[in-house]
Amino acid sequence: MKFAIKHEIKGRMRIHVAQYRMSCAQADTLLYFLQNDIQVSSAKVYERTGDAVICYDGSRAELIDKLRHFHYEDMEVPNGLIENSGRELNASYQEKLIGRVVRRYASRIFLPYPIRACWTTVKSFRYIWKGIKTLAARKIEVPVLDATAIGVSILRGDTETAGSIMFLLGIGELLEEWTHKKSVGDLARTMSLNVGKVWLKKDSVEVLVGAKEVREGDEVVVHMGNVIPFDGVVTDGEAMVNQASLTGESEPVRRISENYVYAGTVVEEGELTILVKAVGGSSRYDKVVQMIEESQKLKSGLESRAEHLADRLVPYSLGGTALTYLLTRNVTKALSILMVDFSCALKLAMPISVLSAIREAGFYNMTVKGGKYLEAMAEADTIVFDKTGTLTKAKPTVAKVISFNGDSPDELLRIAACMEEHFPHSMAKAVVAAAREKGLDHEEMHSKVEYVVAHGISTTINGKKAVIGSYHFVFEDEGAALPAGTKELFESLPEEYSHLYLAIEGQLAAVICIEDPLREEAEAVINSLRRSGIKKIVMMTGDSERTASAIAKRVGVDEYYSEVLPEDKAGFVERERAAGRKVIMVGDGINDSPALSAADVGIAISDGAEIAREIADIMVSSDDLYQIVTLKLLSDGLMKRIRKNYRVIVGFNTGLILLGVGGILQPTTSALLHNTSTLVISLKSMQNLLS
Repeated sequence: MKFAIKHEIKGRMRIHVAQYRMSCAQADTLLYFLQNDIQVSSAKVYERTGDAVICYDGSRAELIDKLRHFHYEDMEVPNGLIENSGRELNASYQEKLIGRVVRRYASRIFLPYPIRACWTTVKSFRYIWKGIKTLAARKIEVPVLDATAIGVSILRGDTETAGSIMFLLGIGELLEEWTHKKSVGDLARTMSLNVGKVWLKKDSVEVLVGAKEVREGDEVVVHMGNVIPFDGVVTDGEAMVNQASLTGESEPVRRISENYVYAGTVVEEGELTILVKAVGGSSRYDKVVQMIEESQKLKSGLESRAEHLADRLVPYSLGGTALTYLLTRNVTKALSILMVDFSCALKLAMPISVLSAIREAGFYNMTVKGGKYLEAMAEADTIVFDKTGTLTKAKPTVAKVISFNGDSPDELLRIAACMEEHFPHSMAKAVVAAAREKGLDHEEMHSKVEYVVAHGISTTINGKKAVIGSYHFVFEDEGAALPAGTKELFESLPEEYSHLYLAIEGQLAAVICIEDPLREEAEAVINSLRRSGIKKIVMMTGDSERTASAIAKRVGVDEYYSEVLPEDKAGFVERERAAGRKVIMVGDGINDSPALSAADVGIAISDGAEIAREIADIMVSSDDLYQIVTLKLLSDGLMKRIRKNYRVIVGFNTGLILLGVGGILQPTTSALLHNTSTLVISLKSMQNLLS
């Protein structure tokens, strides 16, 4: 690729691609190339100018060399990325908006008044007909008011006023449609399927392969807590599948042999072997968009109330117009009320505010599945944190492996990794990563693996029963015992670590010590949340009392609970809600899913279990817990904006009505000021809340 460096400072350069015109597809391809380069921290590509702004770490010369060797046709991008990127959507709506404004003012300059009047009259039929249909449905809502205002202006011969009303209504509709589609598209892209590795079944053996290697007709195995990567038919197994992302229904459905399952749904309980029927990625996106469009999740309570209020105000506006005419016999004063309605601004500004806030959350790597969750976030007074992978770092590490059966620590780690690699939990990932770092090969050497939520894993290795998990699971549920002469060693286990217990044939074989350091920002985040209005902060963990107490003291939570099960977390959340509290739950694992579902707002850490992300109302990246504080501030800002918009709309439009009835403002002026204010408020509602 040929390019020129237009501007450059250390770690940042702006380049101009040497080509006549950059298409949206080429811009998306270049952006994908840049964002997936390890030394590029951020990048933006502007197709209109053919420019790209690149922020990078590392070698400047290496980056320039990569750019020189880049070719659009050589770059393989994921299915659906270009089609659903949103770049073409933005370009088309920008053109529509500019075109509409240009046509409006060009017609006023170049077209004679009689032609403009005829054209305005023809265009008015659409609005009048819409108003008639609304009346025919026995409704007196906003279309009736718009039709009346435009129709009366046409009858009075005031086509300029009618034209202005239709122009501003059209601009408002276009902006609302653009913002809505953009926000829904951003949300759907984030929610769309992104599966890296899958378990492919070959000759009755499970092999971990890249998703791109799977073809139609292959069989894949999906374990509990994992996302179903492809549409297909169940050939073996039984599971409860959460389909909330597609159907909006929170209750899981039972799936057995010969049942059809869909990509993006999550196995909540059980295990399935699936015959792949489709490997494309765009269908998932389309299904998510459809779900969002049909769902009422996007509507916050304030937004819904504003819409209902807008419709309820229409009869009063019509009644006020009629009454003013009866009392004054002055058509001009009566029209001053008709030309000003509260409903237009209320129904336009409120949804735009909510959708813009959802879009802004995306800038901070947060996915919000609906406006009502931002409202609940603003009203929340209680927050519950899981410990492991949430308050502690998302990537715990194995500190040491203590052998109790005489086998080498490496051999025991190899066995543990073989069992743990099937399941999405931060501790499981730590064990697998430790084995990989040591080059320990752990080919499938066990029979069917059974995962017990919040407890551990059970399987058979070389004809011997093996279990791995918590103390409660291994010693109390499974009845494992200490080998002779190891009691002293067991009692001296280092307290600063979390412990994972491995038992073989009813005897403790190893204790894996997991170092799970506290996030550096955890204490500061807790304090910030408290200052933002959260009155009760709770930590819940399945870890021991000793470990939980130490962590709770360091971060400064109000309450903590140790050795809890998933149902304990969910029960606590439900009790708090029953007591009248608004509860936020933050977690990352399968065991957090019931509590995430029970809370007013469920927040999942993005690299946690897929089922947690699926059930959660909001997803945040795992890089920084401060994102939760940002989310709280964003939610508070949104509610303030909605209330301010309401006050401004009611106050300004009431003033216009009074000035019109008093004869100070003409109807044309009132209509212009009303529609202009609606447009200004809507545009301001699109601005970032946290700039």
